[in-house]
Amino acid sequence: MRLEHIPVIGPLLAAGADDSVFDALLILGPIVIIIITFLGRTLPSVLLAVAYTGGFVGYIAYKGVTETTESST
Repeated sequence: MRLEHIPVIGPLLAAGADDSVFDALLILGPIVIIIITFLGRTLPSVLLAVAYTGGFVGYIAYKGVTETTESST
């Protein structure tokens, strides 16, 4: 089964940009929230939240810098 065929995930991927990393980060968000809910506020859950948020912000910043560099050349 492909991700596009899953009822909730398919339309989300179709509506998103053609960026598999960004799509994966969007799909992982709710999964991270569910994991944090089960773990409670513990060190692993805080580290998971920080890692996910840092990865998301870092990737957005990276894309912003690379697209700005590409458009100026």
